[in-house]
Amino acid sequence: MLFLPVFCVFWLAAAVVLSFVDVIAEAIASTNTGRTFQRLSRLPSWCVSWPELRHEGDTEYYRTRVDTVVARWTARASAPLEPRKPRSPAECAIPLRDYRGVGGRYVAEVALAQGWVLRPTDVRKEVRLWWSAASHVDLVNTA
Repeated sequence: MLFLPVFCVFWLAAAVVLSFVDVIAEAIASTNTGRTFQRLSRLPSWCVSWPELRHEGDTEYYRTRVDTVVARWTARASAPLEPRKPRSPAECAIPLRDYRGVGGRYVAEVALAQGWVLRPTDVRKEVRLWWSAASHVDLVNTA
């Protein structure tokens, strides 16, 4: 009667300690520690943060949030190509937590107005977009 609860607590404590050691070992072994901590601090798409919980049912908050996220992706995708720098992203995914108060249709409307094309996606998880200007060829500067 006493063995099973002690056994369960022991294995639970061991799992917590091993998880902590794994996180520390990953941070030490990683060549880019900042990227590791960024991955650990990012919330899953199904998770709800405190501001999102506070604004539950507030469609204006989510409209502003979608407008900001799509505008940020548009600015990154439409940035001029700099020499010796990687190309701008041509594809992006807007996670569910950014549009859960207004729906995927609103994301599509905002993105289409800014030049994005919808990609095959599962709206219950994310809305995938592709920057249509990435496929255009610059005929002025061809050599």
